[in-house]
Amino acid sequence: MAGSTAAERGERRRGASGPPPVRRRFGRRHLRPIIILAVALVFLGSGAFWLLYGSDLARVERVSVSGTRALTPGEVRGAADVPLGDQLVAVDTDAIASRLREELPRIRTVDVVRSWPHGIGLNVIERTPVLVVEKGGEFIEIDGEGVRYATVSRAPKGVPRLELNTRRSGTAAASLRRFGEGRLVREAVRVTREVPAAVARATRSVKVRSYDDISLELADGRTVAWGSGENGAAKGRALTALLKAAPDARHFDVSVPTAPASSGS
Repeated sequence: MAGSTAAERGERRRGASGPPPVRRRFGRRHLRPIIILAVALVFLGSGAFWLLYGSDLARVERVSVSGTRALTPGEVRGAADVPLGDQLVAVDTDAIASRLREELPRIRTVDVVRSWPHGIGLNVIERTPVLVVEKGGEFIEIDGEGVRYATVSRAPKGVPRLELNTRRSGTAAASLRRFGEGRLVREAVRVTREVPAAVARATRSVKVRSYDDISLELADGRTVAWGSGENGAAKGRALTALLKAAPDARHFDVSVPTAPASSGS
């Protein structure tokens, strides 16, 4: 440095005392708005938290019910046991849904929703019976999943009766031991989904003797041997063709859909 000229030393002194770098000026200029924004967000967050959890502006005051048919809205509200007066945001909607399905098996699905600022909505879909089993003068309703969900004093109109004629000996008993009653019921339900619509409307009863021996009795006394629940679509087409080809027949057999048969007149 001893060899530096006076002009060079003067230039270095001006550089050391000159204006700060551009980066330093930029940081200083933008720091204050960032701090103000952060403080504002903290206050907003605190206000929102108080509004949801600490104030009376978003508490549960009413419970609405939609979608009921056999059930009443009062039954659904009672089983739901929604905590009135609690903070809406703190309500456990999953617990309410589980409670409803457990206490009211007729409910297939339920959607529990918050309706701001003071409501809880219970949107219910009930099970629909496709078969009934008569027992002791009452009727057990069975839905399209094979679930026995309700017992009623009167059979629902237009719903076929399920007759489980599984004797305790022979082939029927072996079928019952192998598949269990629940599986046989589901197979009967499966058949009701596959029969042609016109036949389904006219079906009075579905009889199950074994897994491979399911039959239908129609309202006018005609019968249909369906066999197992397998190949339902093919059996449905075969039955439709038989009904057209032999309208006066009294018995139809589609247990082997490639070789359907009809008899009687």
